[in-house]
Amino acid sequence: MQKIVDALTTLPDEELIQEVEILTARERQATAHLVASLIEMESRELYRGLGFSSMFAYCTQRLRLSEDEACNRLEIARTARRFPVLLERIADRSLTPTAVRLLAPLLTEENLGAVVAAATHKSKREVEILIARLRPVPDVPSTIRKLPAPRTATSVRPSSAGLLATDAPNDADNTGTTTAPASDQRRPAAPVAPRSIMSPLAPERYKLQFTIGPDTHDKLRRIQDLLARSVPDGDPAVIFDCALTVLLAQLEKQKLAKTDRPRPGRDANPAGRHIPAAVKRAVWARDEGRCAFVGASGRCTATRYLEFHHVIPFADGGPTVASNLQLRCRTHNAYEAELRFGPLCVREREVPYWPFRNGFMNGAAFASVHGERDG
Repeated sequence: MQKIVDALTTLPDEELIQEVEILTARERQATAHLVASLIEMESRELYRGLGFSSMFAYCTQRLRLSEDEACNRLEIARTARRFPVLLERIADRSLTPTAVRLLAPLLTEENLGAVVAAATHKSKREVEILIARLRPVPDVPSTIRKLPAPRTATSVRPSSAGLLATDAPNDADNTGTTTAPASDQRRPAAPVAPRSIMSPLAPERYKLQFTIGPDTHDKLRRIQDLLARSVPDGDPAVIFDCALTVLLAQLEKQKLAKTDRPRPGRDANPAGRHIPAAVKRAVWARDEGRCAFVGASGRCTATRYLEFHHVIPFADGGPTVASNLQLRCRTHNAYEAELRFGPLCVREREVPYWPFRNGFMNGAAFASVHGERDG
């Protein structure tokens, strides 16, 4: 394996990209081949002669697959036994194995073609939305309840509802005592952080579930009291939407200079780094709040960690005007700076500010002139 790693380090960029794409295609074909083999092996019940009670036991104990890997592949195999076309879609990478597993309960002879077409080249999140459209479920009721504190003598696991549940020790059942001898005391289980859940239930309906602390709980109760006239039932979903609306407006005003009543902008200094509010609004609207970098495979889809980027670098005299500014994600902003100035000239640390007086300039201008940072 070390020889392979050493060989890869010497590959030119284009050959490495091609190698990764070839290996990805082979891996997907191998997955389809494995699933087809599992179908045939289960149909012949060959696992019995090997000394395993089920295909699951064979996959986990003999093939050394994890329990999740075994469950996923066996479910895909049983679905592909009914609909062999799914193996072809996995092999040609038009459907991911995850998509097949998620769609399995919905597939019928009648809807197979339409569902496969709708799920082709879709991400897991898009497939979940497709499932919610095909099989909508009712809204979940709004509830607020206190989670039980984990006990030191129990193991903590996430429950199917996403909240914390506990497994009681076996020797505590019907014995009249829950205290084990000191030598048998279990070590306290490490706390498991409950994960937030956001999943589609139906078209344009989502389930959101998370855990809050006592301060947030007190704030929610206080808001329910203050909104009792307009929201009599104190529905947390309504309050959450109102809070997000206010927070979103605040953040857009702070970061994007968004306003319903823009004032006439002051004459901007194209030679300075300061980006006027009117220019921020224009650039953000034009680039649709998304990284505008276009690579060999198309435009970047990132919408997080966006920064204003000088097309003609500020260090090379590029003006700070809308026509010379574009949105970039942090990765592509640094990438283009490296292409322009080299990797050693790009740094993340803060540059101190020195007033431009008595022949000195501020630190940001000094860094830009010397090619150390560009926005």
